[in-house]
Amino acid sequence: MNRLIVVSNRLPFALDSTGEDLWTVTPAAGGLVSAVEPVLRERGGVWIGWPGSAGEIPKRALADATRDTGYKVVAVALSETERDEFYYGYSNGVIWPLFHDLQNFCNFEPAYWEAYKEVNEHYADAIARCSQPDDFIWVHDYHLMYVAQALRERGLRAALTFFLHIPFPPYDIFAKLPQPQRLLRALLQFDLLGFQTRRDVRNFLGCVRRVMSDARVVPRRELQLVRFEKREIRLGHFPIGIDFDSFERGAMSDAVARRSQELRARFRDCQLILGVDRLDYSKGIPERLRAFRNALERHPELRGRVVLTQVVVPSRVEIPRYHEFKQRIDRLVGDINGRFSTSNWLPVQYHFRSLDRDDLLAHYRGCDIAFVTPLKDGMNLVAKEYCACRIDENGVLILSQFAGAAEQLKTGALLVNPYDVEEMADTILKAFRMSDADRTARMKRMRRGVRDENVFWWVDSFLRAGAKLAARSAGFRGRQGARHAKTPSAQRI
Repeated sequence: MNRLIVVSNRLPFALDSTGEDLWTVTPAAGGLVSAVEPVLRERGGVWIGWPGSAGEIPKRALADATRDTGYKVVAVALSETERDEFYYGYSNGVIWPLFHDLQNFCNFEPAYWEAYKEVNEHYADAIARCSQPDDFIWVHDYHLMYVAQALRERGLRAALTFFLHIPFPPYDIFAKLPQPQRLLRALLQFDLLGFQTRRDVRNFLGCVRRVMSDARVVPRRELQLVRFEKREIRLGHFPIGIDFDSFERGAMSDAVARRSQELRARFRDCQLILGVDRLDYSKGIPERLRAFRNALERHPELRGRVVLTQVVVPSRVEIPRYHEFKQRIDRLVGDINGRFSTSNWLPVQYHFRSLDRDDLLAHYRGCDIAFVTPLKDGMNLVAKEYCACRIDENGVLILSQFAGAAEQLKTGALLVNPYDVEEMADTILKAFRMSDADRTARMKRMRRGVRDENVFWWVDSFLRAGAKLAARSAGFRGRQGARHAKTPSAQRI
């Protein structure tokens, strides 16, 4: 492998205007940044993405933000219209809900696809301008599924790789996308496609078989193979992890220990249940609150003995549907607290804000039960973060069977159907009653898996698969060059 080029919708930081020619730089959080940035810092490379502000890119602010990164940053500019129709429109108004099996939330506006293609072409132009023949190009997530096709149309023949961080839906859901073959054709222009779980790989191959009649699926033991348009595309599952050691060290710190003790002291004689989610309809927050309400109704022994701390991180609140979704959560919290609270017990502690890192780790360390129940999720790193912070090797994880993390954590977690309110309510009671010995055995198994398959393992496994691909591609190009060099006409080409 030579130089690494990472391409994502957003750069590892955001530029926000605070006035005339004044900008603030906000570092991005999340698994992708924590995993990939150290690799770029160590070996050099390029990160291509949007800086988060519509309109012309402030060159001086960008230069200041990237002076000490250790790698090159290439910013892609988007107009307000492109941002609205590409990001809020096709990416988050069509693909996000559809791929999370929530097609009723889709807005299949035809203009959105054209904007999506146009913005992907902007990214392709940026890649083409700065890439070299032997670069390893790694494109990320659902915003940029058309990039490879745009690059192929520009004549780029380098090995192109892609990782989808969200789920890939089964055929019955995917087929609702207008002209689904154009998106599959675009994805099949990559050379390596990475997914979070085996189920996502199976769903993608099922769609290819049903939609792309000229594609041939060749089952393999490890990486799957699709032959399409005289090309071979590899597919595999690469479940993303977390920086386990960083979370464990953080949970051991004096500051986190102190905050955790303060949290426990506020709720003496109660088991603490924790939910941490971004404001999004795929996270199953209303269903979780209804399950908690049902548990209090049907299992009186929980009253006064459990407290649910629900943290909702603000997101896209300017969109009417998200604003209405927040109001729905507010009403449910008010109903539960209004019905069940006593003079010395408030069943739901509700926080509509993000927690700073120490406060988040203190909640992970101090809460007895994590309640992680998305309706569907590509992976869900909260579940893994909770396990990493359980340094006492205790605690219970209630986890949606439709979260990608369920595939790795099923030996220790209590898996639930997030649509089944009564099952979730009964599982709260099961977690509440679980013995310390059972909690410890389950948590040890989960922590071992999260430690072994951490975020650096994820990067390494994907890059290894891509490096083999690049080596095959380079060998093929070398053989082709040697063959063509024998004829004068080929030399002119």
